[in-house]
Amino acid sequence: MQRAAGGDFDDRVIEIETRRILNRRQEHYGVIDVGSNSIRLVVYDDLSRAPFPRFNEKSLVALGAGIGEDGRFSDKTIARAVDAVSRMSAIAKAMEVTRIDVLATEATRKAKNGDDLIAAIREATGLEPRVLAGEEEAHFTAYGVISGFFQPKGMIGDIGGGSLEVAEVIGDRVSDRLTSMPLGALPVKARLDEGYSEAKQWVDGILAESLPPLLTEPVFHAIGGGWRALARVRIAQERLPISVVHGFEMPAEELRKFAKAIAKMTPEEVAELPDVPGRRIETLAASALVMSRVLKKLAPERVVFSAFGLREGWIYRQLDAEEQYRDPLLECAQAIGLPVARVPEFSEALGRWTDDLFPGETLAGRRLRLAACALTDIGWRDHEKVRAKESFQRLLQFPFVGITHPERAFLAVVLLCRYGGKLDDEVRAVTDALLAPADLRRAEILGRVMQLGHRFSAAVPEILDHATLEIEADAVRLRILDQRSNPDSDAVLQRLKKVAKATGVDVAEIV
Repeated sequence: MQRAAGGDFDDRVIEIETRRILNRRQEHYGVIDVGSNSIRLVVYDDLSRAPFPRFNEKSLVALGAGIGEDGRFSDKTIARAVDAVSRMSAIAKAMEVTRIDVLATEATRKAKNGDDLIAAIREATGLEPRVLAGEEEAHFTAYGVISGFFQPKGMIGDIGGGSLEVAEVIGDRVSDRLTSMPLGALPVKARLDEGYSEAKQWVDGILAESLPPLLTEPVFHAIGGGWRALARVRIAQERLPISVVHGFEMPAEELRKFAKAIAKMTPEEVAELPDVPGRRIETLAASALVMSRVLKKLAPERVVFSAFGLREGWIYRQLDAEEQYRDPLLECAQAIGLPVARVPEFSEALGRWTDDLFPGETLAGRRLRLAACALTDIGWRDHEKVRAKESFQRLLQFPFVGITHPERAFLAVVLLCRYGGKLDDEVRAVTDALLAPADLRRAEILGRVMQLGHRFSAAVPEILDHATLEIEADAVRLRILDQRSNPDSDAVLQRLKKVAKATGVDVAEIV
């Protein structure tokens, strides 16, 4: 049982488990999301705690726009949707996907003949779509945030083409405070076409009636393509060093002003924004309007963007309790790092060897340290002159889950130092904005210690187990417990001196 920050206890497993990871037999899994604006297929490498997308295809069928004045899908709209799902089903089966789930949301449940669409998909593909009720959609979306972050707390909001789902997450569970509102990008755009003031008043009226207050942590998790597009534009405008949207966060008031400005733009003005997705140009102002009004109503302190939502929440709920409780970052790091390592078992040994490196280590700190150990050999095939910087850049942009942008920077610095890299101006340009000096120092220490462990042991777990590292006020000592493992190399002492320098100690010695 691990002690969490603040003295609380958490019984989740935070360990490197080499045999379990290497012995896992992957079975590809697919989800087809029949949304109001698009139909999307995502094929994942496995049904697991850290599912990694192997293939992603989207078809802009615009089901929501295909509902006529009589409240029914047109025959043409149904035909387009069936063609899209049929093609995606064929692709998934060709990829030897063992299971395909089809989820339908707002447009299908809203249309009077939604059952006709479901029947047509069933007849054409043999698949059995599940039409989610509004609260079900909010429920699974909230679990997507739980799947994609480490113990998230606060409110989540998912804007789609037809609706906005809002729910509350508390660590590993979803509260009963959840709702679905007709504030998707398409209906809000229709209102905006009539005038900004009228649209704002209409949005505010629905929020006043249906949006629950923010009573947990002052954090709002933003999900959905429209809101991710806002994050992409902001990242590009500011030229931020990490371009990954998942885990990107902004002060809520800053984002509200930014979204309010975009909400008043024409499509032509939106098209001039940096890195704006072309398919979002027509609806970005609508998504921005909903964001600005939600933030005004909830008044959180910060907003965290999530790439995980309905599909990942659905996956999460298919897992057993033991798998759900695993840490998403460590699962991802192990899945990436262990299969490519020269000696996969060394990561586990390195985790044990560094267990006492940071006294009073929190659960959050432990998961970062073990993730770094799991990734310790990802650059060994690179040329020695580029390993450090290549690993640094790779970890900054890699699609990890369960991680914030500062934590990405932390891991990137650890791997930079593990490969002997320097904290030069290029690195500082990234870390100064993301890491406090104490966190940067801890990352450097861990990286230098990992480099020492590799050099001393030749990445052999048994040799590493024959030594301990002692960091005292007067010296940093590598204490050899078995003389057969005694290093006869100046290179080991040089790396030990780097550890000493990182910790601010003058003396380094091998005992």
